[in-house]
Amino acid sequence: MSDDVATNAAANRRAELRRRRVGVAGHRGDPAAARRGLADPDARVQVAALGALARLGELRTTDVLAALDSPEVTVRRRAAEAAVTVRGRGSRSALPAALLQALDDPDALVVVEAAWFLAERGYRPAVPALARIATAHGDTRCREGAVAALGAIGDPAGLPAVLAALADKPTVRRRATVALAGFDDPRVEPALRDAAEDRDWQVRQAADELVDDPVDRDDPGDAGDAASGGLSRPE
Repeated sequence: MSDDVATNAAANRRAELRRRRVGVAGHRGDPAAARRGLADPDARVQVAALGALARLGELRTTDVLAALDSPEVTVRRRAAEAAVTVRGRGSRSALPAALLQALDDPDALVVVEAAWFLAERGYRPAVPALARIATAHGDTRCREGAVAALGAIGDPAGLPAVLAALADKPTVRRRATVALAGFDDPRVEPALRDAAEDRDWQVRQAADELVDDPVDRDDPGDAGDAASGGLSRPE
């Protein structure tokens, strides 16, 4: 065995021990120990620290902003995923703005998690970017996530992109069909009736349910829940 192999194996073992300590800190209510993991040189430990702090309700806007700038894709993914747990200073201003920028991340899963966050926060300034992703992104998961987010936000400016998504792949068409519930527009009902004739049975089922049991437009909560499809993340 070469010295390099032995050294790397030892370093990996030490990093794994640090990762476990950080994870345990998140379960034992030790935010100080969890926070130390953010400065660890190993990305796996940083990811664990973000998760532990989110679990403890101690994740800060500044933590997420720093992690979103990481060169490590796993750190950026975890930051985007955990951002929705952040409250307090910057969580309604700097944080949504940063997640809006994360929609341009080269990693598809970062984009999906950023769309999820923006949908959860109902962040209307994100609608143009989400519409662009819904119609032009090369990754189906990103188009799905953007369509679901547009439905959850329900801004009229997002409807053309959702209508266009009804001609996309089946998984995106399903999202788009459910997302139509988030809009009060005369174009919605004809689109649903067309979707009820879709060649994909899940698209047809979603359309049939919305046509037979229309969402109460006076209850924004109902509309948001239906349009997001529960905001489940694309697989």
